[in-house]
Amino acid sequence: MISDYDKQQELGKLISKYTDSDGVHPTSIESLFLIRESTISEPVARVNEISFCIIVQGEKEVLLGEECFKYGPGNFIVASVELPVTGQVINATYDFPYFALKLEFTPKDIVEVLHETGIRSGKRQDTKRAMFIGESESSLLDAVIRLASLLDKQKHIPILAPLYKKEILYWVLQGPNGDALQQMAVVGSNTMRIRDVIEYIISDFEKSFRIEDLADIANMSVSSLHRHFKEVTAMSPIQFQKQLRLQEARRLLMAELPDIAEVAFQVGYESQSQFTREYARMFGVSPRADMKRLREELKENV
Repeated sequence: MISDYDKQQELGKLISKYTDSDGVHPTSIESLFLIRESTISEPVARVNEISFCIIVQGEKEVLLGEECFKYGPGNFIVASVELPVTGQVINATYDFPYFALKLEFTPKDIVEVLHETGIRSGKRQDTKRAMFIGESESSLLDAVIRLASLLDKQKHIPILAPLYKKEILYWVLQGPNGDALQQMAVVGSNTMRIRDVIEYIISDFEKSFRIEDLADIANMSVSSLHRHFKEVTAMSPIQFQKQLRLQEARRLLMAELPDIAEVAFQVGYESQSQFTREYARMFGVSPRADMKRLREELKENV
């Protein structure tokens, strides 16, 4: 019998074969990405997609609010809603890179698996954290390897890739954190209601909102909204919006706009001083110092 360690090695060889450089690599399989990093990275703030990610080599940390998720070989991590996070590869070398495989999915994908398998939760109203780490058990590894192996068998991708994707989600749903994934797809669940609020905030994060309006979207009282939102995201709606604004501000400073006041205005701040304080609190340096450092690093890597 092939051990789980050998299966991890087989998956690592597939990732190595299809990643000739560091970064996140799209594949010919829709929604499947291969990740390779050969150095310890700087913390990177971004909105994490709804996704399943399995780690083969190295280690990574992800901060969600004030909660830290650390994972390595033998682990997978799932985000069941879009979340603003800060991630950092903490164990990787040129000879022993960080290898991971990411599979994006949608609530519709979960609904289909639940419908086809008849899996039902007895705790539909329980609100769970929308990010969790699990153990990569043998049956799950087999399904992931089958999916990744299709990269060597391109003509079979249209028929088999959707089946293997469902199998991966099926095994996650069968695991100890399956309830957390189910709730995002159960109509009327508190998690689905919070997901609607999250989508609303993300779509217009630069605009101010009334907490009462968010409560109306979720069909909850204001106190219930705060409680369930924090259970799902590990932060309040205001903190969630602030992270989105500051992440976008950093992107603009790096790629498009050198004017700090204009950036602050574009992401929704009326006060440049408040923007500067909150930016420094999140990223450790002022916007101007961060912009200078990031651009110098970019020039060095060109």
